[in-house]
Amino acid sequence: MTGGAIAGMERVRIGLTGLAFVFLAVLLAMVFIRQEAGEEPITPNLLEQQRSGQPATPEPEAETAAPAEPLAELGVAPGKADANAAEATPEAPVVEEQ
Repeated sequence: MTGGAIAGMERVRIGLTGLAFVFLAVLLAMVFIRQEAGEEPITPNLLEQQRSGQPATPEPEAETAAPAEPLAELGVAPGKADANAAEATPEAPVVEEQ
């Protein structure tokens, strides 16, 4: 092998080692952070429902009406083009010299 090919293989090895290190660092961080997945915890009651074949009945959630104009609630809704246009400024009165 030539010197260029050996240097290229060395760069690939270093790159893959760095990638593996970053993967392990993210994996360890997720183990320690441990965010909830938003799923119901497994309880004995849930296991009994699964064994009996009964579907789990979710608790009814309070329905909230979706806002008709969510951007307007945030105050960023675009208005009409005419309303957005700047009003013409009145011209200053001309003072006549005497």
